[in-house]
Amino acid sequence: MDESPGVVVLYNESQRLIKGEPEDMLAEQEVVACAQAIAAALTESGYRVVRAPIRVGVEEALAPYPAAEWRVFNLAEGMEGRLFEEARIAWVLEAMGYRFSGSDGAALACSTNKALAKARLAAAGVPTPAWRVFRTPQEVDCDGLTFPLIVKPVAEDASLGIGPEAVVRDPAALARRVGYIAERYRQAALAEGFIAGREFNVSLWGEEPELLPLAEIDWSAFADPHERIVSFAAKWQPDSFEYQHTPVLCPAPVTPELAVRIAQVARESWRAIGCRGYARVDMRVDDEGVPYVIEVNCNPDIAPDGGFFRAVSRAGYTFRDMAVRILELA
Repeated sequence: MDESPGVVVLYNESQRLIKGEPEDMLAEQEVVACAQAIAAALTESGYRVVRAPIRVGVEEALAPYPAAEWRVFNLAEGMEGRLFEEARIAWVLEAMGYRFSGSDGAALACSTNKALAKARLAAAGVPTPAWRVFRTPQEVDCDGLTFPLIVKPVAEDASLGIGPEAVVRDPAALARRVGYIAERYRQAALAEGFIAGREFNVSLWGEEPELLPLAEIDWSAFADPHERIVSFAAKWQPDSFEYQHTPVLCPAPVTPELAVRIAQVARESWRAIGCRGYARVDMRVDDEGVPYVIEVNCNPDIAPDGGFFRAVSRAGYTFRDMAVRILELA
């Protein structure tokens, strides 16, 4: 065997989901395609690479690959849509002694729990919209909140559970959406103030995080500002109006002052959550020019057609460059 460590590309390969909508499987399938692309890029770069799909558990998937001889390119998000599996997998990798790409279990657990992440951001002085968490429709209490609101599952990513009905304008609509999330996604709902402003995706990577070219969602096809959301359709359904009419401007046209403000908030968010390796911070800028952090994504999608690689490519890197850099940051 080659003395240099091999690389295990670890990813989930689910055949079903235990919650959510049937179309949510599109996000699962993206992970498989991304793993194939990363494995090919690293192989072309001269690494000894194997792909290890998680079908039962991470321990079984890694059994043939000792930690002393292999490092892990971690793309795993867990099986069958189970809650907090992404963090658990990172904790398992830590316990088993692997070097692995991306954030650790603590950061992944924090970023996955939207309420915990927002509390951490607020404690660090990072602007984030006002929010409440509701477990049932009967708990809905609008104290401290101003409509309209956007309502999301508290512990999902990839825009799962986010469609036009996620933006609510009154308590009755809020209660209905909380009920939908509790029933369909089997978790609490996060309701937060809707910032009707420009939306930016800020990709970062490195030890002292380097900002990649800024990306902005182009909402010009949507006259109603409350329809301007990155919904599940906008992210995953190519035939939808939302997907076809949410182009991304990268690099985004911003003033130097706004660019500095966004960069500062992005780095503060990275530190508050404890990101490692690479991440993406999503934010909206209000009419006063204040960037409000909507979400911090540890280990964001790095597929060839994804937003992170778009920013990477605008910075002059190839897909192979990106794969190698993220691996070497492990």
